Amino acid sequence: MKSIGIEKKKARWGYVFVTPALLLFLIFSLYPMLNAFYNTFFNIKLLSLRPPKFVGLKNYSYMLSSSGFWNSMKATAIFSLGAFIPLSLFSLIFGLIITTRLRHQKTLQLLFYTPAVLSSVVAALIWMLIFDPRGIGNSVVNFFLRTPGVDHNWLTNTGMLRFSTVTIYLWKYIGYFTIIYVTGIAKVPTSILEAATIAGASAMQTIRLIILPLLRPTTMMVTIVTMLNSLKSFSTQYLFTQRGAPLEPIDVVTLNIYNTAMRDLKISHACVMSVLLFLVMMSLTLVRMKSSEKDVTVY
Repeated sequence: MKSIGIEKKKARWGYVFVTPALLLFLIFSLYPMLNAFYNTFFNIKLLSLRPPKFVGLKNYSYMLSSSGFWNSMKATAIFSLGAFIPLSLFSLIFGLIITTRLRHQKTLQLLFYTPAVLSSVVAALIWMLIFDPRGIGNSVVNFFLRTPGVDHNWLTNTGMLRFSTVTIYLWKYIGYFTIIYVTGIAKVPTSILEAATIAGASAMQTIRLIILPLLRPTTMMVTIVTMLNSLKSFSTQYLFTQRGAPLEPIDVVTLNIYNTAMRDLKISHACVMSVLLFLVMMSLTLVRMKSSEKDVTVY
């Protein structure tokens, strides 16, 4: 009976500690999401004094036939694939490099992680200076290509503009995910690694047969977070377009939502795009989690 009383006390204190976080989630996350979904069924215009008119699914029909929306989906897909794949791959490689080095480990971690503490706006401003026609970006590329004086149009050419936004994103976030991999690798039991060494396994065999399988939970978490963050990218594209870059190549869904709501004052259409983006993110997350259910390794 005494143990039951202790468990009840623990549960009560658990509810006390969870309640503030739960309230914040309900007020600042769940309610806005439900309200946005509700608004998709009305014709709401910002600053309009007329009462909203119920239009059913017309907003969804309009948005799914809009070329601007599908261009945003295309821009989002290109950016997400361009950022998600190298970010997941190179953060793992850098994590393995850092953990296998006996010297300068802390220095490398600091070097990789430093950009992650910068705000997205500051990171974009730094790289806009680098991508300037007289900046270091042109100088470095021209040095390797032996093309002195050529302007590679980092912020105007469609392909280079997309490449520039992906580069900034990788530079800023690769250290963050590298540290997560470093933490995951550090949790691999040393007894298993020592047993592999005694058995005569090479470094590559140890990585391929022991470390990578045991890193699957970390890999799943990193891939989901990188994928979701890539789909939500906004600040770099917004800043570029504010400085005169063409909108169409980098008009990702989040930027389209902002422009539709704040520039065009069409709240309902912005809400529809938010709901559709949420459904895409949720679907991809469920697919990724489903694909990882059987990837359980126990030694």
